[in-house]
Amino acid sequence: MTDYKKLYHLLFNSITDALEALGRLDVPTASRLLEEAQIKAEDIILDDE
Repeated sequence: MTDYKKLYHLLFNSITDALEALGRLDVPTASRLLEEAQIKAEDIILDDE
């Protein structure tokens, strides 16, 4: 069964980090952080199926 609490924390923390990067106008880092979070979340969901 998928642990949605774990996914929530993963995505929330990554979004927070990406927003901080955007606050520094560091778009490449923000983009990388969001992409990595998306991949990790997808991997967690697919591993649980």
